[in-house]
Amino acid sequence: MLIGENLHIISKKTKEAIANRDCNYVLSNVKKQIDNGITTIDLNIGPAKGNMQGSLVWLIELLNKNYSLNYSLDTTNIDEMKEGFKALNNPKDAFLNSTSADEEKLNIACEIVSKYEANLIALTMSAQTGIPKTPDERIELAFSIVESTSEREINSDKVWIDPLILPVCAAQEQAVVSLDTIRMIKESFDPEVKTIIGLSNISNGCPGELRADINRAFLALALGCGLDGAIVDSFDTKVLEVYNVIKTKKANNTLDEMYLKLYNAMLNFEDIEDIKYDKNDIEQHKIIRCAQILLNREIYSHSFV
Repeated sequence: MLIGENLHIISKKTKEAIANRDCNYVLSNVKKQIDNGITTIDLNIGPAKGNMQGSLVWLIELLNKNYSLNYSLDTTNIDEMKEGFKALNNPKDAFLNSTSADEEKLNIACEIVSKYEANLIALTMSAQTGIPKTPDERIELAFSIVESTSEREINSDKVWIDPLILPVCAAQEQAVVSLDTIRMIKESFDPEVKTIIGLSNISNGCPGELRADINRAFLALALGCGLDGAIVDSFDTKVLEVYNVIKTKKANNTLDEMYLKLYNAMLNFEDIEDIKYDKNDIEQHKIIRCAQILLNREIYSHSFV
């Protein structure tokens, strides 16, 4: 399941448009995401202070008048979050994005999710631990989160655990830690809970021309580990193509085949070094190099391709 990330106040232009209640900008942004096949939109308004107050309800009401969508509500302002859920037509399909394992934050999030029978995205981090460096530490926080949601009778299929993705250019060894955490989460809970990542985080800080390649390769690897969902750059149609190729198991060209091979290697616990490909094809070689970097087999540099 994919969630479109492109209505996010990290973009100065988007933040100004939301603050100024620019209907045309918002509708154009979301239409582009819909045209690319996205049906769940992340509405990220940050702390929602000053002229951003009330913006979540405004966004929901505007979009509901024009489109039929599901939403991921992303704000650190709990009052905005509560008002946002009140404004939804279909809160059962919505996502609260997100909480950590901190008891106070988790309790508030669970209260809202329980009330609306919505989905909860929970990060494997806390104020005490920060972002853990090992899969075992992250899975420990996942157990703590699931214990809390179970006590509140939140269905396991509504719980989405985010193992946290760090930029490969800054913390290369953590990419494979996140992949291992996805595997462990899928194997550790009965009934199962779901996993979700912010895909673009893996390429933050990398040169623009490399970001899409890194994102696509990581998505294929993560899906092979059991990933259930991703918050993605829905303007990058090639990332969406990789998702659809793996979802349908149908390759239209040799590059599609390469992503399927990465997916199958992870799914079957095989070594990507055994993947056969045309070494004279620069694009195929680039996909393998990205995978080797992400699996910590080779050292990342901005010129690794």
